[in-house]
Amino acid sequence: MAIHPILAEVTERIVERSRASRAAYLAKIDAARGKGARRHHLSCGNLAHGFAACAETDKDALRNGHAANLAIVTSYNDMLSAHQPYERYPELIRQTARLLGATAQVAGGVPAMCDGVTQGRPGMELSLFSRDLIAMATAVALSHDMYEGALYLGICDKIVPGMLIGALSFGHLASAFVPSGPMPSGIPNEEKSKVRQAFAAGKASRAELLEAEARSYHGSGTCTFYGTANSNQMLMEIMGLHLPGSSFEAPDTPLRDALTRATVKRVLAIDTLGEHYLPLGHIVDERAIVNGVVGLHATGGSTNHLLHLVAIARAAGVELRWDDFDALSAVVPLLARVYPNGYADVNHFHEAGGMGFLVDQLLDAGLLHDDVNTIMGPGLRHYRKVPALEGAALVWKPVSKESGNRGVLRSIDEPFRQDGGLRMLKGNLGRGVIKVSSVPDDRMVVEAPAIVFDEQDDVKAAFDRGELNRDFVAVVRFQGPRARGMPELHKLTPTLSLLQDRGHRVALVTDGRMSGASGRVPAAIHVTPEAESGGPIARVRTGDLVRVDAVAGTIEVLVDAHDWNARTPDAADLGVHHSGMGRELFAMFRQSAVTADLGAGVF
Repeated sequence: MAIHPILAEVTERIVERSRASRAAYLAKIDAARGKGARRHHLSCGNLAHGFAACAETDKDALRNGHAANLAIVTSYNDMLSAHQPYERYPELIRQTARLLGATAQVAGGVPAMCDGVTQGRPGMELSLFSRDLIAMATAVALSHDMYEGALYLGICDKIVPGMLIGALSFGHLASAFVPSGPMPSGIPNEEKSKVRQAFAAGKASRAELLEAEARSYHGSGTCTFYGTANSNQMLMEIMGLHLPGSSFEAPDTPLRDALTRATVKRVLAIDTLGEHYLPLGHIVDERAIVNGVVGLHATGGSTNHLLHLVAIARAAGVELRWDDFDALSAVVPLLARVYPNGYADVNHFHEAGGMGFLVDQLLDAGLLHDDVNTIMGPGLRHYRKVPALEGAALVWKPVSKESGNRGVLRSIDEPFRQDGGLRMLKGNLGRGVIKVSSVPDDRMVVEAPAIVFDEQDDVKAAFDRGELNRDFVAVVRFQGPRARGMPELHKLTPTLSLLQDRGHRVALVTDGRMSGASGRVPAAIHVTPEAESGGPIARVRTGDLVRVDAVAGTIEVLVDAHDWNARTPDAADLGVHHSGMGRELFAMFRQSAVTADLGAGVF
């Protein structure tokens, strides 16, 4: 199938604008490959430190052998359900490497906070900052010059993007990401949502809410809704950095262990010492980035990746812009409905055909680049297959051409929508993004008076006072990367959803984030320039008529142009009067963070 002309056009545009930066990046990583095992270029003292704590067999191999030594960069901790299974991965990887004549070492760990725990709390102000810390920690782990390849153990929201950004600074290494899979399905997501709304309305107790949440998040593995964590897994597979079909296989199963062992084998097959050398920096290129954007649209993925993919691309010398997302959204159909975009979770998506079915359909439609590098070798066609065990042997079989559940996953001929789930917005409020894959058709345009808030908690307080039983647009500002780290604002979701269900026309406009768990309420997020930088959102006044139009792609304040232009930003010195964890810690990130449309980071 020929490549879709818009896909080709967008890719060529990215290639052209990235030509100089990509060439410089490739020259840097190609020069870093070197010859032979890297550890043998170290001084005796350096090398002795590097293997001092190893088992005797590994110590001998590192001292005298010439086979590869693999770095393991891990985000394991007990508090993240998604990352808890990683506790036993290092030993499994070490054992597998030994059987293949190589060695592996845990090179370092990275911070791994849980957005689910910090949601609505001061710690959420550190979440986006943590991506850049993770990137730095990943680079520190790899800085010892002991490795010919690397395995990255990460899943959740800022962790995979941060690891990948850091890994790309060592893009000469053969690399793969190693997933651990989702937890078993809990109570239906709609049931959980109803309890949340009942609690917001004062009709359910805290004990009832906690019981519903505990029945939903109830074991080890990734949370099963389609938020940023599972969008990360989709991206790593569609960009060729996971093994085919491995993203959503359950934790702690024989098949999961077989996939982890096979990942070790694949990295050793493409490491710096082999004739099939294929480093990370030659996998993550313009075409792979475009494939990631297509996958995001086709699955209704996380809006966080309008930040993360831009930052990841920059780390590989590729200049990706929001306009590229917008152009692709117009031609990529929505093939998956996974909560909060539908009733099902990622386990149902996986059972219906999952990533193999998705890639197969998009390739047939010319909506993915097949001519890419992957850890399996050249060609995304490797990812049309699904893994299985035949006895003890891991095999890949062609995916079915029929969806196993058309309520969750559909073919290219009968999509849920003809366009993608993410759209760009622009107007006199600046630029922003909106996720429309779960927004009802009659809420695609909301025009109502603004109610301005500078703290998300003030929205719930206004609701409790009975002030929000009407049509309105909540303008929640001073939440951007320079203000307080651009926290996610999901604490607003139950309240706004309840008001929408009562029949009110409500919307959100913010320079903060909502991420992959964005719900049915239209939300114009990532608004830039942010209020802290004096952006237009800081000029909005309560009572101004605001129009959020996801059809036309606009966010406008409908006031007299002379009046609007004459206004000065409200409270541009907010930081003098307000404090928060995001302001008090990591000032260097706040002060040097670029705008949301450039990735909201310091890289």
